[in-house]
Amino acid sequence: MTASVTIVGAGLGGLTLARVLHVHGIAATIYEAEPSESARAQGGQLDVHEHDGQRALAAAGLTDPFRAIVHEGGDATRALDRNGNVLLDQPGDGRRPEVLRGELRRILIDSLPAGTIQWGRKLVGATPCGAGRHELTFTDGSAAETELLVGADGAWSKVRPLLSDAEPAYVGVSFVEAYLHDADRRFPATAVAVGAGGMFALEPGKGITAHREPAGALHTYVQLMRPAAWFAEIDFNDTAIAKARIAAEFDGWTSTLTTLITGSDTGLVLRTVNALPVGHRWNRTPGATLLGDAAHLSPPAGDGANLAMLDGAELGEAIAARAGDIEGALAAYEAVMFSRSEAAAVDAHRVLDLCLGERAPFSLVDFLGAAQ
Repeated sequence: MTASVTIVGAGLGGLTLARVLHVHGIAATIYEAEPSESARAQGGQLDVHEHDGQRALAAAGLTDPFRAIVHEGGDATRALDRNGNVLLDQPGDGRRPEVLRGELRRILIDSLPAGTIQWGRKLVGATPCGAGRHELTFTDGSAAETELLVGADGAWSKVRPLLSDAEPAYVGVSFVEAYLHDADRRFPATAVAVGAGGMFALEPGKGITAHREPAGALHTYVQLMRPAAWFAEIDFNDTAIAKARIAAEFDGWTSTLTTLITGSDTGLVLRTVNALPVGHRWNRTPGATLLGDAAHLSPPAGDGANLAMLDGAELGEAIAARAGDIEGALAAYEAVMFSRSEAAAVDAHRVLDLCLGERAPFSLVDFLGAAQ
């Protein structure tokens, strides 16, 4: 009989694992630090790829609900120069449909039996108990013991130390997040520049990227290759100061693009980019494993959430296929995941260089044109 599975983290990867296990009749419990499903905004548009994210959703039996939330045309891509001139304009082809991350998460949550997710259970740490079992302790003073523990708790995983000493390190780039709402009416030139999907305006060491979301929202990530100490000197709690400081890095750029910073309806949010070592792996540790960013955090390149979902689906299928051999299931899952995640990490660092390296933006334009 298969052991019940304990998952730490109700992100897309952990939820996909729980759903695939449920499809196969295997019980799972998810411990999530957030107090509720709606406690935190879940980010913007996410492109779901055929070879990983869509495969995972098919294994979870959720292809139809996924298709129902697709943002049609959201997979279009534009590249502009600092003056707003169009360097590349590709319509979407439907192979990487875009959805809002929060809506995809809702579909997964709704697909699970009531009580599967234990909200407001923030993990302090996990301790081996022998025979592959682990004791979990939580900030509320409670504890739980598990036969099979999966860390799906992201970049700063509390489960990872059971398996690996590796820690994420700053990659030399940070993103600054901003939003324009009702942009078609309020900022029509900027809305036209962004287009129907994603827009990239890049130069060596810096860039402004944006994505159109439903209801006329433009979601922006400013990319800056600067030391962490440079960002630490900016008071992001003072929106006016932060806007002025970040916009100053784009002096001489058309206001059509810099409006994505200066016109933001929200405070600017700093998103430091960290990564685990390329090829991160660990020795087989009885009764425990990792998935998603907890296992293979890489610079954002459009594949992180997809990989996490595929990790969850393949781990769930491995457990179901080897009901009497949990260690064999974990070893089989990890062997495939290690190889896949190493290749993805190499690609992610390459994409970062295409976006911000010395040939930007033409390196990215050439790459996207060749991939069409």
